[in-house]
Amino acid sequence: MGKQKKIIMNEYFDVLEKIKAQIKNAQYQILTTANVQRNILYWNIGKVILEYSIWGNKFVENLSKDLRLDFPGTQGYSVRNLNYMKQFASRIPSEEILHQVGAKINWRSTKFLIDKTKTIEEYIWYAKKSLENGWSSTILIHQIESGLYQRQVLSDKTTNFKNQLLAPLGEQAEEIIKDPYVFDFLPNAKQMREIELENALVQQITSLLLEFGSGFAFMGHQFPIQIGNREFFIDLLFYNVKLHCYFVVELKMVEFEPEFAGKLSFYLSAVDGELKTEKDNPTIGLLLCKGKDRMVAEYALQDINKPMGISEYRLSNEISKELQQSLPSIEIIESRINR
Repeated sequence: MGKQKKIIMNEYFDVLEKIKAQIKNAQYQILTTANVQRNILYWNIGKVILEYSIWGNKFVENLSKDLRLDFPGTQGYSVRNLNYMKQFASRIPSEEILHQVGAKINWRSTKFLIDKTKTIEEYIWYAKKSLENGWSSTILIHQIESGLYQRQVLSDKTTNFKNQLLAPLGEQAEEIIKDPYVFDFLPNAKQMREIELENALVQQITSLLLEFGSGFAFMGHQFPIQIGNREFFIDLLFYNVKLHCYFVVELKMVEFEPEFAGKLSFYLSAVDGELKTEKDNPTIGLLLCKGKDRMVAEYALQDINKPMGISEYRLSNEISKELQQSLPSIEIIESRINR
């Protein structure tokens, strides 16, 4: 047996992270498989209940009682849960949709989707986003309660993306924008000044990234950029790994004014000239304002030749303790970045 080498700690931690990632992936696969099998069963039970729903509530009560007698060690056959199965089968109209999204969401999330979504389109949209982004039940609940579907899909957005960006990038950029954005995680937000709002958002960067959506990597705040003999500072700079572009955010704690668009356009040109590489798509900008007159905002963007959007933001300070505990702190994120 050869001589043992001393453990190199940096390499050891890399090995440890690889093994942990493999374990977590295996656990996820096992959990997903279990979810799929259970949800397929529940959907099929729900179909039967739907078929015989003409028998009324007494039918479900009897069914619950007999199933619990025949399967005494199995949970999930209460009257309430059987009724959820019935609604689940009603919401998911086909086996194709069931296997695409319906069967892969955990049952707690499924019940919340049944309770809180109004249409099959909204239900499927949230289910797909949950799978794409790996949302826990807690985060899914938060996204539904914040009206994410209405803000991201149904809102009448103010952007010039489709005119300034080639397809499909223009459509993809349009999809990631919300109006309004909801910052429900800031203490004493009503009394903040602009720079205080910016600093608070940075301190709560994981919550901000959750609100912005998947694909955003935080590059910095008051990000310095040298142009000629002058130095300028960008409020918040991100990189979107899905769109492969820089994303500039300017915060305004006042109503939108047309001159804001000109300043943001200058920042976009600066980032394109100083930071963007040949592999990157054109830089996108977002003005976040306390409010806006939609017609004024639309006129302001007409002759701007840089891709940008104008959205409002809302402050509420109502994020749940459960969600706060499920998000990593800025210290954890920084430790991951600096490793």
